[in-house]
Amino acid sequence: MSPFFFVLMQAAILAYALVGGVFLAFSDFIMRSLSLTGGSGGVEAMQVINREVYRWVFMTLFLGMAVVSLGVAGVAAFGLSGPERGLVLAAGIVYLVGCFGVTVFFNVPMNEALAGMDRSSDAARSYWTGTYLPRWTFWNTVRTLACVLSAALLLLGLLWTAQGQA
Repeated sequence: MSPFFFVLMQAAILAYALVGGVFLAFSDFIMRSLSLTGGSGGVEAMQVINREVYRWVFMTLFLGMAVVSLGVAGVAAFGLSGPERGLVLAAGIVYLVGCFGVTVFFNVPMNEALAGMDRSSDAARSYWTGTYLPRWTFWNTVRTLACVLSAALLLLGLLWTAQGQA
Protein backbone atom coordinates (compact mmCIF):
# COMPACT_ATOMS: atom_id res chain seq x y z
CA MET A 1 0.00 0.00 0.00
CA SER A 2 1.33 3.43 -0.90
CA PRO A 3 2.09 5.93 1.86
CA PHE A 4 -0.43 8.32 0.28
CA PHE A 5 -3.24 5.76 0.50
CA PHE A 6 -2.22 4.85 4.04
CA VAL A 7 -2.53 8.51 5.12
CA LEU A 8 -5.75 8.93 3.12
CA MET A 9 -7.28 5.99 4.99
CA GLN A 10 -6.34 7.54 8.32
CA ALA A 11 -7.91 10.86 7.34
CA ALA A 12 -11.01 9.07 6.03
CA ILE A 13 -11.49 7.26 9.35
CA LEU A 14 -11.50 10.60 11.14
CA ALA A 15 -13.80 12.18 8.56
CA TYR A 16 -16.28 9.29 8.71
CA ALA A 17 -16.33 9.69 12.49
CA LEU A 18 -16.82 13.47 12.26
CA VAL A 19 -19.74 13.19 9.84
CA GLY A 20 -21.23 10.41 11.97
CA GLY A 21 -20.87 12.61 15.06
CA VAL A 22 -22.93 15.37 13.47
CA PHE A 23 -25.63 12.88 12.57
CA LEU A 24 -25.48 11.31 16.02
CA ALA A 25 -26.15 14.68 17.65
CA PHE A 26 -29.30 15.06 15.57
CA SER A 27 -30.56 11.55 16.25
CA ASP A 28 -29.68 11.63 19.94
CA PHE A 29 -30.86 15.02 21.18
CA ILE A 30 -31.39 17.74 18.57
CA MET A 31 -34.49 16.22 16.95
CA ARG A 32 -35.92 15.27 20.35
CA SER A 33 -35.34 18.83 21.56
CA LEU A 34 -36.94 20.31 18.44
CA SER A 35 -39.95 18.04 18.92
CA LEU A 36 -40.47 19.58 22.38
CA THR A 37 -40.60 23.16 21.05
CA GLY A 38 -44.07 22.74 19.64
CA GLY A 39 -44.96 22.34 15.99
CA SER A 40 -44.05 25.73 14.60
CA GLY A 41 -40.89 26.21 16.69
CA GLY A 42 -39.39 22.91 15.58
CA VAL A 43 -40.41 23.46 11.97
CA GLU A 44 -38.84 26.92 11.92
CA ALA A 45 -35.63 25.75 13.57
CA MET A 46 -35.24 22.83 11.18
CA GLN A 47 -35.95 25.04 8.17
CA VAL A 48 -33.12 27.32 9.30
CA ILE A 49 -30.79 24.38 10.00
CA ASN A 50 -31.50 22.95 6.55
CA ARG A 51 -30.55 26.26 4.93
CA GLU A 52 -27.40 26.71 7.02
CA VAL A 53 -26.08 23.17 6.50
CA TYR A 54 -24.96 24.18 3.01
CA ARG A 55 -22.07 26.18 4.42
CA TRP A 56 -18.70 25.00 3.22
CA VAL A 57 -17.34 23.13 6.27
CA PHE A 58 -19.97 20.41 6.61
CA MET A 59 -20.74 20.14 2.91
CA THR A 60 -17.06 19.87 2.00
CA LEU A 61 -16.65 17.08 4.51
CA PHE A 62 -19.90 15.31 3.60
CA LEU A 63 -19.50 15.54 -0.19
CA GLY A 64 -15.74 15.12 -0.03
CA MET A 65 -16.17 11.83 1.77
CA ALA A 66 -18.40 10.59 -1.03
CA VAL A 67 -15.57 11.23 -3.47
CA VAL A 68 -12.98 9.77 -1.10
CA SER A 69 -15.21 6.73 -0.58
CA LEU A 70 -15.24 6.12 -4.33
CA GLY A 71 -11.46 6.33 -4.34
CA VAL A 72 -11.12 4.08 -1.29
CA ALA A 73 -13.44 1.49 -2.82
CA GLY A 74 -11.63 1.67 -6.16
CA VAL A 75 -8.20 1.26 -4.64
CA ALA A 76 -9.47 -1.62 -2.53
CA ALA A 77 -11.10 -3.35 -5.48
CA PHE A 78 -8.08 -3.05 -7.77
CA GLY A 79 -5.09 -2.56 -5.48
CA LEU A 80 -5.58 -4.64 -2.35
CA SER A 81 -5.87 -8.32 -1.65
CA GLY A 82 -6.72 -10.52 1.28
CA PRO A 83 -9.13 -9.62 4.08
CA GLU A 84 -8.20 -5.92 4.00
CA ARG A 85 -9.58 -5.69 0.48
CA GLY A 86 -13.09 -6.62 1.62
CA LEU A 87 -12.93 -4.41 4.71
CA VAL A 88 -11.76 -1.30 2.86
CA LEU A 89 -14.12 -1.91 -0.07
CA ALA A 90 -17.05 -2.34 2.33
CA ALA A 91 -16.12 0.88 4.17
CA GLY A 92 -16.39 2.92 0.98
CA ILE A 93 -19.59 1.25 -0.18
CA VAL A 94 -21.29 1.56 3.23
CA TYR A 95 -20.65 5.32 3.28
CA LEU A 96 -21.80 5.78 -0.31
CA VAL A 97 -25.01 3.83 0.16
CA GLY A 98 -25.82 4.20 3.85
CA CYS A 99 -24.83 7.82 4.33
CA PHE A 100 -24.69 9.63 0.99
CA GLY A 101 -27.43 7.60 -0.72
CA VAL A 102 -29.78 7.79 2.26
CA THR A 103 -29.25 11.55 2.41
CA VAL A 104 -30.04 12.03 -1.27
CA PHE A 105 -33.05 9.71 -1.44
CA PHE A 106 -34.64 10.15 1.99
CA ASN A 107 -33.48 13.08 4.13
CA VAL A 108 -33.11 15.75 1.43
CA PRO A 109 -36.59 15.18 -0.08
CA MET A 110 -38.11 15.52 3.40
CA ASN A 111 -36.06 18.69 3.98
CA GLU A 112 -37.26 20.14 0.70
CA ALA A 113 -40.89 19.34 1.52
CA LEU A 114 -40.52 21.01 4.93
CA ALA A 115 -38.78 24.04 3.41
CA GLY A 116 -41.79 24.78 1.22
CA MET A 117 -44.24 24.85 4.12
CA ASP A 118 -45.54 27.78 6.13
CA ARG A 119 -44.27 26.97 9.62
CA SER A 120 -47.45 28.16 11.29
CA SER A 121 -49.83 26.12 9.13
CA ASP A 122 -51.68 23.05 10.34
CA ALA A 123 -50.26 21.12 7.38
CA ALA A 124 -46.70 21.94 8.44
CA ARG A 125 -47.32 20.92 12.06
CA SER A 126 -49.00 17.72 10.93
CA TYR A 127 -46.16 16.88 8.54
CA TRP A 128 -43.61 17.77 11.23
CA THR A 129 -45.06 15.53 13.93
CA GLY A 130 -46.55 12.73 11.84
CA THR A 131 -43.97 12.28 9.11
CA TYR A 132 -40.84 14.39 9.38
CA LEU A 133 -39.77 13.77 12.96
CA PRO A 134 -40.08 9.97 12.98
CA ARG A 135 -38.95 9.27 9.41
CA TRP A 136 -36.19 11.87 9.16
CA THR A 137 -34.77 10.77 12.50
CA PHE A 138 -34.92 7.11 11.49
CA TRP A 139 -33.03 7.76 8.26
CA ASN A 140 -30.61 10.05 10.07
CA THR A 141 -29.87 7.21 12.49
CA VAL A 142 -29.17 4.97 9.50
CA ARG A 143 -26.68 7.59 8.28
CA THR A 144 -25.08 7.70 11.73
CA LEU A 145 -24.66 3.94 11.83
CA ALA A 146 -23.30 3.89 8.28
CA CYS A 147 -20.63 6.43 9.18
CA VAL A 148 -19.66 4.51 12.32
CA LEU A 149 -19.54 1.24 10.39
CA SER A 150 -17.47 2.82 7.61
CA ALA A 151 -14.97 4.18 10.14
CA ALA A 152 -14.75 0.82 11.92
CA LEU A 153 -14.34 -1.17 8.69
CA LEU A 154 -11.70 1.20 7.41
CA LEU A 155 -9.85 1.09 10.73
CA LEU A 156 -9.88 -2.71 10.68
CA GLY A 157 -8.69 -2.70 7.08
CA LEU A 158 -5.89 -0.29 7.93
CA LEU A 159 -4.84 -2.34 10.95
CA TRP A 160 -4.91 -5.56 8.92
CA THR A 161 -2.79 -3.93 6.23
CA ALA A 162 -0.31 -2.55 8.75
CA GLN A 163 -0.10 -5.94 10.48
CA GLY A 164 0.67 -7.64 7.19
CA GLN A 165 3.43 -5.15 6.39
CA ALA A 166 5.07 -5.45 9.80
